[in-house]
Amino acid sequence: MNQVKHVVVVGGGTAGWLTAANLAYSFNSKKSESIQVTLVESPDIPIIGVGEGTWPTIRTTLQRLGIDEAEFMMECDATFKQGTCFVNWADNPSENDKSYYHLFSTVNDSYEFNLAPYWILSESKHNYASAVGLQGDLCDKNLAPKKLTTPAYEGIQNYSYHLNAGKFGKFLAKHATKNLGVKHLLANVEKINLDCDGYIESIDTDVKGRINGDFFIDCTGFKSMLLGEALDIDFIDVSDVLMNDTAVVMQVPYENEQEEIRPYTKSIAQEAGWIWDIGLIDRRGLGYVYSSKYTSHERAEDVFRSYVGDAAEKLNARKINMKVGYREKYFHKNCVAIGLSAAFIEPLEASAIFLVEAAANMLRDQFPATRAEMELVEEKFNQSFHFRWKKSIDFIKLHYMLSKRTDSQYWIDSRLKKNCSQSLLNQIEHWKTHCPSKYDFDNVYEPFVLDSYLYVLFGMGYKSDLQKKINNFNESKIADKKFLMVKAAKEMLAKENLPSHRELLNKVYQYGFSKI
Repeated sequence: MNQVKHVVVVGGGTAGWLTAANLAYSFNSKKSESIQVTLVESPDIPIIGVGEGTWPTIRTTLQRLGIDEAEFMMECDATFKQGTCFVNWADNPSENDKSYYHLFSTVNDSYEFNLAPYWILSESKHNYASAVGLQGDLCDKNLAPKKLTTPAYEGIQNYSYHLNAGKFGKFLAKHATKNLGVKHLLANVEKINLDCDGYIESIDTDVKGRINGDFFIDCTGFKSMLLGEALDIDFIDVSDVLMNDTAVVMQVPYENEQEEIRPYTKSIAQEAGWIWDIGLIDRRGLGYVYSSKYTSHERAEDVFRSYVGDAAEKLNARKINMKVGYREKYFHKNCVAIGLSAAFIEPLEASAIFLVEAAANMLRDQFPATRAEMELVEEKFNQSFHFRWKKSIDFIKLHYMLSKRTDSQYWIDSRLKKNCSQSLLNQIEHWKTHCPSKYDFDNVYEPFVLDSYLYVLFGMGYKSDLQKKINNFNESKIADKKFLMVKAAKEMLAKENLPSHRELLNKVYQYGFSKI
């Protein structure tokens, strides 16, 4: 029957350890008769950790794995994230930076009642994020999304985390090996061995010898040693669509221990890309991701250091080259690629870690018990993740397509229609006279849902002309009540006396959260 009894994960980091932990928990690998999970990682390859963002889904994942929220935060330098603030994306830079929020919380459920067309028709003076929610107010004031007395993993507002990626991988490794039954081997892979049917049979390592397995997971990063090199699955380059292929990164300490920490990611558009600015507990993780076609590395580093300010004079910067695109297949024979070995499309919106979660979850739920089952699961998995990655590319491209910047050739070329998918062009054309709605997002695997598009479209200044169908929106009384609900929610939240982000973090690191 070729039953799967042993899963071998090759490569550590967030992708490897999150996947290994997820599978071992589901398999109950602590029992010897259950499917066993072994993770093999090189002791010589450093983690690319510069301060990472996540999506709110990570809370469900961590809680499911039995991880204490406060312990996770303390060991991974984690802080709270309530969304992303995009600065100077919509228009040319001016004396007053223009920005908008893509947030995690709204007061109203857009799938039940879409307030967007009523906001458009009202010609409200409030920006869209402020009209439909209150989380932007918290971000403006650097307030936390919860209190110390709020139970672990629960929030007064929705949230995710910023974290130290290197420490996160080590934390997951400790939890997975100690509590979930994952076996951990430190070794360099020297050869991948295939059987006569083209399935991976084993890997040869420098210090641990030959490691046999029934199913293999490729978490070897851009190198993709298993799926790409051994199984010869092609990489589809999309650098003509998303042009950023290089980053310069830096870790910047705070000036003092009580410096305020922003509870959101800051994304600042530059002449040939954009800078991310993420606040961890003891430092900021910053990077300038740019297109090497439109600027030199020397110029990019100068722009980056200018943003960082005087502190940059004493700090080293690292250069990271990136392969922008995705594999022709993610699942082939008895191997699945997860993380950078599967795809990478620039670090906007923390999509990479979310798609690692999604891949691990689907593999867990659809795991083939025998080789005979693999072909059907392979087809479903590949179909699902082709959809997810292509939709992610569309969503990220949307940010560039909507920009009105003309101050550099990079921004002019970034919105050329020839570089966009037909599906994105069709949507943008449709939304000229139709407000985005739930009918545009009817697939269960949509990585970016209606609210995400509404935040970005209207934050970037996109206009949907609804005047010709104004009579179609005849539920203005309901809309008015919901707008009043937003106002009331803001007033109630003001009475909650939420702590500042830094204040809550200091207490969490000292006392932890209330137990449920």
